[in-house]
Amino acid sequence: MSNDVVVLNIDSGVASVTLNRGVVHNAFDEAMIARLSEVFDELSERKDVIALVLRGSGKSFSAGADLNWMKRAATFSQEQNQADALGLASMLDKLNRLPKLTIACVQGAAMGGGMGLVCCCDIVIADNTAKFSLSEVKLGLIPATISPYVLAAIGMRQARRYFQTGERFGVEQAHKIGLVHIAAEDQDDMSEQLQGILKEVKSNGPLAVAEAKRLCLDFTGKAINAELIKDSANRVAAVRASDEAKEGLSAFLEKRKAKF
Repeated sequence: MSNDVVVLNIDSGVASVTLNRGVVHNAFDEAMIARLSEVFDELSERKDVIALVLRGSGKSFSAGADLNWMKRAATFSQEQNQADALGLASMLDKLNRLPKLTIACVQGAAMGGGMGLVCCCDIVIADNTAKFSLSEVKLGLIPATISPYVLAAIGMRQARRYFQTGERFGVEQAHKIGLVHIAAEDQDDMSEQLQGILKEVKSNGPLAVAEAKRLCLDFTGKAINAELIKDSANRVAAVRASDEAKEGLSAFLEKRKAKF
């Protein structure tokens, strides 16, 4: 398997992950899925990385599934199809749960599974060329593996529309429904917005960032009851006792920069 389908660069605590099949608008196949899964596993364990920036090379972020891959899948047995789909589902789950801040920078097409990748990221910045679609129904398919993340990102009401129509929409509508956090004017503005976010996160405690993200993943949709209240208290107590928190509080009281 070639590593060239995904390019990984790490600099000053930021991992840049670039989908590198620009000729086919970064449509993904089993090789790209497997490589992304490897990259997410690696970054999950790296202590020197606090944020991941996901991009697509060329004109598009990702046009979704590669049609040649889909044609091959059509000839698979049910067991092979299940294993193939599970590979994609597992990769998406790894991105969704990655214990780092994840940022998608979107230009051009983010269709189908490409939109699924976007929904797995914590922050989405898109420029004025971005176009989104849950286009699976156009091919007689359904967005099953990406659906948990799309539903979490835009809610059931919007998903019920876009899952069934497959229509395309731009950055303005994406921002309105909560898919995009920052609608950038162009590539330069997107880069500037990205650097602003990275500046903020680099001043934060890495453990705190990871645990804050875990709160969102673990507590969303849960009933506020005695068990949840106890869990939340246990979590803050554990983090408060960490060396990172002690350093952060000392730095604040001493009016100096924390040594994270």
